[in-house]
Amino acid sequence: MGIDVAKRTFTGDDRVQFRRQVSRGTEAIARMLSDGLFTDHGKPPEPLLGMEVELNLVDAEMAPALANAAVLDSIADPDFQTELAQFNIEINVAPRPLTDDETLALEQQLRASLNNAEARAAAIDTHLVMTGMLPTLTAEHFSDQALSANPRYGLLNEQIFAARGEDIEIDITGVELDSDSKPERLRLTTDSIVPEAACTSLQLHLRVAPEDFADHWNAAQAIAGIQVALSGNSPFFAGSALWHESRIAVFEQATDTRPLELKNQGVRPRVWFGERWITTIFDLFEENTRYFPALLPVSTDINPLDVLEHGGIPNLDELRLHNGTVYRWNRPVYDVVDGHAHLRVENRVLPAGPTVVDTMANAAFYYGLLRGLVEQDRPVWSQMSFDAAAENLHSGAREGFGAQLYWPKVGWVRPDELTLRKLLPIADAGLQSFGVSAKARSRYLSVIEGRCLSRQTGSEWQRRSVSAREAAGDDRATALAGMLADYVALMHEGEPAHTWAL
Repeated sequence: MGIDVAKRTFTGDDRVQFRRQVSRGTEAIARMLSDGLFTDHGKPPEPLLGMEVELNLVDAEMAPALANAAVLDSIADPDFQTELAQFNIEINVAPRPLTDDETLALEQQLRASLNNAEARAAAIDTHLVMTGMLPTLTAEHFSDQALSANPRYGLLNEQIFAARGEDIEIDITGVELDSDSKPERLRLTTDSIVPEAACTSLQLHLRVAPEDFADHWNAAQAIAGIQVALSGNSPFFAGSALWHESRIAVFEQATDTRPLELKNQGVRPRVWFGERWITTIFDLFEENTRYFPALLPVSTDINPLDVLEHGGIPNLDELRLHNGTVYRWNRPVYDVVDGHAHLRVENRVLPAGPTVVDTMANAAFYYGLLRGLVEQDRPVWSQMSFDAAAENLHSGAREGFGAQLYWPKVGWVRPDELTLRKLLPIADAGLQSFGVSAKARSRYLSVIEGRCLSRQTGSEWQRRSVSAREAAGDDRATALAGMLADYVALMHEGEPAHTWAL
């Protein structure tokens, strides 16, 4: 959800002070790395699985429900929080050990929490949906009136448009819905960042030792395209059939602070894959300082370098706030708990859903593959260009199982073939290295294997369902609502999406 800020107007002095504080925070990170001041320095931390799952809200007709305040009051659970738009909420899942059968216990806990939340939401005629993009959202919902009441969101909306100086344009050409159709193209303009809220994700956190951060971030970047190809669940946006994981393209465009002239000058986008492999987490915070102006320049008068000089651990409030407005697909996280600083990799590539077991399978595959690649003798990122990893992300998001991805010593290969031939054994070895039980490894990796064998993700099922409904005579809006009603029923049944029939 991010750090709360009060509604206010910013001055030039605010921006100068904020820039100075972020620069000090970046220097503090460098000193802490050099002096071994992170609590995990020199030793791997206990492996923990932490996640955030963003959810959509709908009414009985499957239309977006602008009801998150009422739903959260009804749920009355601090694990559930607001998100950007009134048709969103988020559940923050407390970290659990990534060992033994703990993932199985977490699956049951997540299922119970969501079932309880759904029952309470249903009491006020609202329902929860886990999907990467709500298929029934239309351009009519993109008014800033749909933003949540938290002042942070309205302020962020104002600052993005102030930086851009004009309305945001979204222009995406999709892939054919079926063999008889042509690619659809969506072109719209919006004067709010509500389209960003359409992008509902699964965010995975892994705490790492500072000296191991670069390897884990590089590995996460290398597999981002594979993740979206295997887990796509966002095929429709504003009534159009777009990419298999349209979240990627929509989020990149809906949060772009650059007018055309700045794009042409090569100014970095706010939603950013990056441009190079790194050698330390400092590289990422330095890029944040060098390339990105503040969106929310709220400063304290605490000098983090003075805190270090007096033997303390700084909170680095400005650095963290600034980092939260640079939307990397794999984000560095600095955090302080009980006076001790640690670092995390936050993976933001995956869509929410379709089911709890799909969510857990996506998490297990990510953590296992990440660990397996980091432990290899020759790093995969030393054998491929960074540009290839970036192209894999967009190709996998656009084409799903139809993508051709680059992988070292294999060349160009479909994601299902690559996963079955090469990656599942690496993921299994990685989970085993974490200490995950054979039972849990088998349960979750078999879901990934099943997707690859059936070549059906949540996105594939949604696309086929809508295509079949339109062939039977439905218009697009009716087909989307009908598909979503079936999706919600299957989501509650809980079987993984690759087993769903039309």
